[in-house]
Amino acid sequence: MRIFMMLLAALLSFPTQAALNVLATVPEWAALAQEIGGDKIKASSATTGLQDPHRIDARPSLIARARNADLVIATGAELEVGWLPVVQRESGNARIQTGQPGYFEAAVHARMLEIPAKLDRADGDVHANGNPHINTDPRVYLKVGEALAARLAQLDPANAAAYHAGYAAFAARWRANLVRWEKQAASLRGQPVVVQHKSFSYLLDWLGLKEVATLEPKPGVEASAAHLSRVLDQVRAQKPRWVIRAVWESSRATDWFAANSGTPAVVLPFTVGGSEAAKDLASLFDDTLARLLVVK
Repeated sequence: MRIFMMLLAALLSFPTQAALNVLATVPEWAALAQEIGGDKIKASSATTGLQDPHRIDARPSLIARARNADLVIATGAELEVGWLPVVQRESGNARIQTGQPGYFEAAVHARMLEIPAKLDRADGDVHANGNPHINTDPRVYLKVGEALAARLAQLDPANAAAYHAGYAAFAARWRANLVRWEKQAASLRGQPVVVQHKSFSYLLDWLGLKEVATLEPKPGVEASAAHLSRVLDQVRAQKPRWVIRAVWESSRATDWFAANSGTPAVVLPFTVGGSEAAKDLASLFDDTLARLLVVK
Protein backbone atom coordinates (compact mmCIF):
# COMPACT_ATOMS: atom_id res chain seq x y z
CA MET A 1 0.00 0.00 0.00
CA ARG A 2 2.82 2.34 0.93
CA ILE A 3 4.54 1.70 -2.41
CA PHE A 4 1.26 2.34 -4.27
CA MET A 5 0.80 5.64 -2.47
CA MET A 6 4.37 6.67 -3.31
CA LEU A 7 3.82 5.86 -6.99
CA LEU A 8 0.55 7.77 -6.99
CA ALA A 9 2.20 10.79 -5.40
CA ALA A 10 4.99 10.65 -7.99
CA LEU A 11 2.49 10.55 -10.86
CA LEU A 12 0.53 13.46 -9.45
CA SER A 13 3.71 15.49 -9.10
CA PHE A 14 4.19 15.56 -12.89
CA PRO A 15 2.74 18.77 -14.35
CA THR A 16 -0.27 18.20 -16.58
CA GLN A 17 0.02 19.61 -20.07
CA ALA A 18 -1.99 22.80 -20.41
CA ALA A 19 -4.60 22.95 -23.14
CA LEU A 20 -3.50 24.77 -26.28
CA ASN A 21 -4.74 28.37 -26.07
CA VAL A 22 -6.48 29.26 -29.35
CA LEU A 23 -7.75 32.76 -30.13
CA ALA A 24 -9.93 33.08 -33.23
CA THR A 25 -10.83 36.43 -34.72
CA VAL A 26 -14.44 35.38 -35.32
CA PRO A 27 -16.78 32.86 -33.68
CA GLU A 28 -16.96 30.36 -36.54
CA TRP A 29 -13.25 29.50 -36.39
CA ALA A 30 -13.31 29.22 -32.59
CA ALA A 31 -16.23 26.79 -32.94
CA LEU A 32 -14.43 24.78 -35.62
CA ALA A 33 -11.23 24.60 -33.57
CA GLN A 34 -13.15 23.37 -30.53
CA GLU A 35 -14.92 20.71 -32.62
CA ILE A 36 -11.53 19.40 -33.75
CA GLY A 37 -9.48 19.94 -30.61
CA GLY A 38 -11.96 18.95 -27.92
CA ASP A 39 -10.45 19.03 -24.45
CA LYS A 40 -6.92 19.39 -25.86
CA ILE A 41 -7.51 23.07 -26.59
CA LYS A 42 -9.23 26.11 -25.16
CA ALA A 43 -10.73 28.18 -28.00
CA SER A 44 -12.27 31.63 -27.77
CA SER A 45 -13.24 34.38 -30.20
CA ALA A 46 -12.10 38.00 -30.30
CA THR A 47 -15.56 39.00 -31.58
CA THR A 48 -19.17 37.99 -31.04
CA GLY A 49 -21.83 37.01 -33.55
CA LEU A 50 -23.42 40.44 -33.19
CA GLN A 51 -20.32 42.44 -34.20
CA ASP A 52 -19.13 43.60 -37.61
CA PRO A 53 -15.83 41.69 -37.97
CA HIS A 54 -14.37 44.40 -40.23
CA ARG A 55 -14.48 47.04 -37.51
CA ILE A 56 -13.15 45.98 -34.13
CA ASP A 57 -11.20 48.05 -31.62
CA ALA A 58 -7.79 46.65 -30.65
CA ARG A 59 -8.55 47.07 -26.95
CA PRO A 60 -5.95 46.34 -24.24
CA SER A 61 -8.04 43.37 -23.06
CA LEU A 62 -7.91 41.83 -26.54
CA ILE A 63 -4.17 42.47 -26.81
CA ALA A 64 -3.70 40.74 -23.44
CA ARG A 65 -5.59 37.68 -24.71
CA ALA A 66 -3.39 37.58 -27.82
CA ARG A 67 -0.29 37.81 -25.64
CA ASN A 68 -1.13 34.43 -24.12
CA ALA A 69 -2.31 32.69 -27.30
CA ASP A 70 -0.54 29.67 -28.77
CA LEU A 71 -2.50 30.01 -32.02
CA VAL A 72 -4.44 32.82 -33.67
CA ILE A 73 -6.96 31.78 -36.31
CA ALA A 74 -7.97 34.55 -38.70
CA THR A 75 -10.23 34.56 -41.74
CA GLY A 76 -7.64 36.50 -43.72
CA ALA A 77 -8.34 38.01 -47.16
CA GLU A 78 -8.11 41.41 -45.41
CA LEU A 79 -11.21 40.86 -43.27
CA GLU A 80 -9.30 41.80 -40.10
CA VAL A 81 -6.80 44.16 -41.73
CA GLY A 82 -8.05 47.16 -39.75
CA TRP A 83 -7.33 45.69 -36.32
CA LEU A 84 -5.56 42.32 -36.18
CA PRO A 85 -2.08 43.58 -37.18
CA VAL A 86 -2.25 46.03 -34.26
CA VAL A 87 -3.21 43.23 -31.89
CA GLN A 88 -0.38 41.04 -33.15
CA ARG A 89 2.20 43.79 -32.88
CA GLU A 90 1.16 45.09 -29.49
CA SER A 91 0.86 41.61 -27.98
CA GLY A 92 4.62 41.07 -28.23
CA ASN A 93 3.84 37.38 -28.83
CA ALA A 94 6.31 36.05 -31.39
CA ARG A 95 4.33 32.81 -31.78
CA ILE A 96 1.30 34.45 -33.44
CA GLN A 97 2.98 36.76 -35.93
CA THR A 98 2.13 36.36 -39.61
CA GLY A 99 4.28 33.62 -41.14
CA GLN A 100 4.74 31.79 -37.84
CA PRO A 101 3.13 28.41 -37.03
CA GLY A 102 0.98 30.12 -34.42
CA TYR A 103 -0.84 32.16 -37.07
CA PHE A 104 -3.41 30.47 -39.33
CA GLU A 105 -5.55 31.97 -42.10
CA ALA A 106 -8.68 30.16 -43.19
CA ALA A 107 -9.08 31.92 -46.55
CA VAL A 108 -5.87 30.34 -47.84
CA HIS A 109 -7.78 27.05 -47.93
CA ALA A 110 -10.93 28.35 -49.64
CA ARG A 111 -12.01 29.02 -53.22
CA MET A 112 -12.30 32.79 -53.28
CA LEU A 113 -15.13 34.63 -55.00
CA GLU A 114 -15.35 38.22 -56.28
CA ILE A 115 -11.63 38.86 -56.69
CA PRO A 116 -11.46 42.43 -58.07
CA ALA A 117 -10.00 43.00 -61.53
CA LYS A 118 -8.57 46.30 -60.30
CA LEU A 119 -7.95 47.87 -56.92
CA ASP A 120 -9.34 51.32 -56.31
CA ARG A 121 -10.34 52.46 -52.82
CA ALA A 122 -12.76 54.86 -54.48
CA ASP A 123 -14.83 51.74 -55.11
CA GLY A 124 -15.39 51.31 -51.36
CA ASP A 125 -14.22 48.56 -49.01
CA VAL A 126 -12.65 46.36 -51.68
CA HIS A 127 -10.67 43.25 -50.67
CA ALA A 128 -7.73 42.50 -52.95
CA ASN A 129 -7.89 38.73 -52.44
CA GLY A 130 -11.63 38.43 -52.93
CA ASN A 131 -14.73 38.43 -50.76
CA PRO A 132 -13.60 37.34 -47.26
CA HIS A 133 -16.96 36.02 -46.03
CA ILE A 134 -16.13 32.39 -46.78
CA ASN A 135 -17.79 31.27 -43.54
CA THR A 136 -21.29 31.40 -45.06
CA ASP A 137 -20.58 28.36 -47.29
CA PRO A 138 -20.62 25.22 -45.12
CA ARG A 139 -18.49 23.32 -47.64
CA VAL A 140 -15.48 25.45 -46.72
CA TYR A 141 -15.27 23.99 -43.22
CA LEU A 142 -14.02 20.65 -44.53
CA LYS A 143 -10.86 21.99 -46.16
CA VAL A 144 -10.25 24.61 -43.49
CA GLY A 145 -10.82 22.01 -40.78
CA GLU A 146 -8.39 19.55 -42.34
CA ALA A 147 -5.67 22.21 -42.53
CA LEU A 148 -6.44 23.41 -39.01
CA ALA A 149 -6.13 19.88 -37.60
CA ALA A 150 -2.71 19.60 -39.22
CA ARG A 151 -1.65 22.92 -37.72
CA LEU A 152 -2.84 21.93 -34.23
CA ALA A 153 -0.88 18.69 -34.59
CA GLN A 154 2.21 20.66 -35.60
CA LEU A 155 1.94 22.92 -32.55
CA ASP A 156 1.10 20.10 -30.16
CA PRO A 157 2.61 16.87 -31.57
CA ALA A 158 1.92 14.93 -28.37
CA ASN A 159 -1.80 15.17 -29.16
CA ALA A 160 -1.54 14.90 -32.96
CA ALA A 161 -3.58 11.70 -33.10
CA ALA A 162 -6.39 13.33 -31.13
CA TYR A 163 -6.55 16.29 -33.52
CA HIS A 164 -6.66 14.09 -36.60
CA ALA A 165 -9.33 11.90 -35.01
CA GLY A 166 -11.27 15.00 -33.99
CA TYR A 167 -11.26 16.26 -37.55
CA ALA A 168 -12.28 12.85 -38.94
CA ALA A 169 -15.27 12.72 -36.59
CA PHE A 170 -16.23 16.30 -37.44
CA ALA A 171 -15.91 15.68 -41.18
CA ALA A 172 -18.17 12.62 -41.02
CA ARG A 173 -20.86 14.58 -39.18
CA TRP A 174 -20.43 17.57 -41.50
CA ARG A 175 -20.75 15.59 -44.72
CA ALA A 176 -23.98 14.08 -43.42
CA ASN A 177 -25.21 17.58 -42.58
CA LEU A 178 -24.35 18.82 -46.07
CA VAL A 179 -26.44 16.08 -47.66
CA ARG A 180 -29.36 16.94 -45.37
CA TRP A 181 -29.08 20.71 -45.90
CA GLU A 182 -28.76 20.48 -49.68
CA LYS A 183 -31.82 18.24 -49.89
CA GLN A 184 -33.73 20.59 -47.60
CA ALA A 185 -32.77 23.66 -49.65
CA ALA A 186 -33.27 22.21 -53.16
CA SER A 187 -36.37 24.36 -53.73
CA LEU A 188 -34.35 27.56 -53.24
CA ARG A 189 -32.13 27.06 -56.27
CA GLY A 190 -32.45 29.81 -58.88
CA GLN A 191 -34.48 32.14 -56.68
CA PRO A 192 -33.67 35.89 -57.10
CA VAL A 193 -32.47 37.72 -54.00
CA VAL A 194 -31.35 41.21 -52.98
CA VAL A 195 -28.59 41.60 -50.38
CA GLN A 196 -27.64 44.59 -48.32
CA HIS A 197 -23.88 43.96 -48.30
CA LYS A 198 -21.79 41.26 -50.00
CA SER A 199 -21.95 39.23 -46.78
CA PHE A 200 -23.59 36.14 -48.25
CA SER A 201 -21.98 35.61 -51.65
CA TYR A 202 -20.67 32.19 -50.60
CA LEU A 203 -24.03 31.14 -49.16
CA LEU A 204 -25.76 32.16 -52.42
CA ASP A 205 -23.15 30.27 -54.43
CA TRP A 206 -23.72 27.12 -52.37
CA LEU A 207 -27.50 27.28 -52.57
CA GLY A 208 -27.65 28.37 -56.22
CA LEU A 209 -29.48 31.59 -55.40
CA LYS A 210 -29.33 34.47 -57.87
CA GLU A 211 -28.20 37.85 -56.52
CA VAL A 212 -30.02 40.52 -58.56
CA ALA A 213 -28.92 43.60 -56.57
CA THR A 214 -26.88 44.88 -53.64
CA LEU A 215 -28.34 47.74 -51.64
CA GLU A 216 -24.96 49.32 -50.86
CA PRO A 217 -23.78 51.55 -53.73
CA LYS A 218 -20.22 50.54 -52.85
CA PRO A 219 -18.98 47.98 -50.32
CA GLY A 220 -19.19 49.48 -46.83
CA VAL A 221 -21.04 52.62 -48.00
CA GLU A 222 -24.58 53.15 -46.70
CA ALA A 223 -27.23 53.60 -49.36
CA SER A 224 -29.13 56.86 -49.78
CA ALA A 225 -32.89 56.93 -50.37
CA ALA A 226 -32.26 57.98 -53.98
CA HIS A 227 -29.97 55.00 -54.55
CA LEU A 228 -32.45 52.60 -52.97
CA SER A 229 -35.17 53.95 -55.26
CA ARG A 230 -32.98 53.27 -58.30
CA VAL A 231 -32.27 49.72 -57.13
CA LEU A 232 -35.98 49.12 -56.59
CA ASP A 233 -36.78 50.29 -60.11
CA GLN A 234 -34.04 48.06 -61.56
CA VAL A 235 -35.18 44.83 -59.88
CA ARG A 236 -38.93 45.27 -59.62
CA ALA A 237 -39.63 43.07 -62.65
CA GLN A 238 -37.41 40.29 -61.30
CA LYS A 239 -39.55 39.97 -58.16
CA PRO A 240 -36.81 39.09 -55.66
CA ARG A 241 -37.87 36.51 -53.11
CA TRP A 242 -36.08 38.15 -50.15
CA VAL A 243 -33.89 41.08 -49.20
CA ILE A 244 -31.20 39.74 -46.90
CA ARG A 245 -28.92 41.28 -44.32
CA ALA A 246 -26.62 39.97 -41.61
CA VAL A 247 -27.69 40.45 -38.02
CA TRP A 248 -24.87 42.95 -37.37
CA GLU A 249 -25.74 45.17 -40.33
CA SER A 250 -27.92 48.27 -40.01
CA SER A 251 -31.57 47.56 -40.76
CA ARG A 252 -32.30 50.92 -42.38
CA ALA A 253 -31.73 50.08 -46.05
CA THR A 254 -33.23 46.59 -45.82
CA ASP A 255 -36.33 47.85 -44.04
CA TRP A 256 -36.82 50.63 -46.62
CA PHE A 257 -36.52 48.21 -49.52
CA ALA A 258 -38.84 45.67 -47.91
CA ALA A 259 -41.48 48.30 -47.12
CA ASN A 260 -41.40 49.83 -50.60
CA SER A 261 -41.14 46.65 -52.65
CA GLY A 262 -43.18 44.16 -50.64
CA THR A 263 -40.12 41.88 -50.61
CA PRO A 264 -39.78 40.04 -47.27
CA ALA A 265 -36.73 41.05 -45.25
CA VAL A 266 -34.72 38.15 -43.81
CA VAL A 267 -32.09 38.67 -41.12
CA LEU A 268 -29.53 35.84 -41.09
CA PRO A 269 -27.29 35.00 -38.13
CA PHE A 270 -24.09 34.99 -40.27
CA THR A 271 -22.02 33.21 -37.60
CA VAL A 272 -22.20 31.26 -34.35
CA GLY A 273 -23.97 33.40 -31.78
CA GLY A 274 -25.70 35.53 -34.40
CA SER A 275 -29.07 34.27 -33.21
CA GLU A 276 -30.42 32.42 -30.21
CA ALA A 277 -30.67 29.23 -32.25
CA ALA A 278 -27.16 29.43 -33.79
CA LYS A 279 -25.29 27.94 -30.84
CA ASP A 280 -22.69 26.00 -32.84
CA LEU A 281 -21.69 25.44 -36.46
CA ALA A 282 -24.40 22.90 -37.26
CA SER A 283 -27.20 24.93 -35.70
CA LEU A 284 -25.90 28.04 -37.49
CA PHE A 285 -26.77 26.49 -40.85
CA ASP A 286 -29.92 24.87 -39.51
CA ASP A 287 -31.14 28.31 -38.46
CA THR A 288 -29.98 30.00 -41.67
CA LEU A 289 -31.96 27.59 -43.84
CA ALA A 290 -34.97 27.69 -41.55
CA ARG A 291 -35.11 31.49 -41.88
CA LEU A 292 -34.99 31.30 -45.67
CA LEU A 293 -37.44 28.46 -46.02
CA VAL A 294 -40.07 29.93 -43.72
CA VAL A 295 -40.61 32.88 -46.12
CA LYS A 296 -42.91 31.77 -48.94
